[in-house]
Amino acid sequence: MKKLAIIVASKDFRDEEYFIPQAIFKKEGLPFKIFSDKKGVIIGVYGGEGFAGEEIEKLNVEDFSGVVFVGGPGAAKLLDNEKSYKIAKEALRKNVLLAAICISPTILAKAGVLEGKGATVWNSSMEREPIKILKKFGTRYENKDVVVDERIITANGPESAEKFAKEIVKGIRGKDLTKKQK
Repeated sequence: MKKLAIIVASKDFRDEEYFIPQAIFKKEGLPFKIFSDKKGVIIGVYGGEGFAGEEIEKLNVEDFSGVVFVGGPGAAKLLDNEKSYKIAKEALRKNVLLAAICISPTILAKAGVLEGKGATVWNSSMEREPIKILKKFGTRYENKDVVVDERIITANGPESAEKFAKEIVKGIRGKDLTKKQK
């Protein structure tokens, strides 16, 4: 089985969106590799530490069954760029599962891969700009925790991290983890 590629900012990623999915992927036996804008130790908004084994330039989409963008303020600062757009476009072209949580669906929208698709994104009563970005790039915004549109999965923030991860596993394996297993 191919691995998941998890793309995370080297600083100020949202801890829950990084650590909760990894715990679920490990529990489900789904291997993954961490990529970032910088190789080495990465630090979350709340101080959680991880390790990125490679820089995103080294990511070969064909080697993975899914590409997952982690959110948080660092994603908007460090991952909203042509490198990430290229990866998102390549994933769509190669029919590789593509997932993004929190602010990261804006990266997918700017890459042009959400045009005509349903998606969700982090927003608040005070901050509606992420929704405007999705709509500007032709995305059908859905006010839901998690949205699955074919091979693209988006989630709106840390509270949705568990459901997001389970949808990714389901998308990779075709296994419904939302039902109680015996």
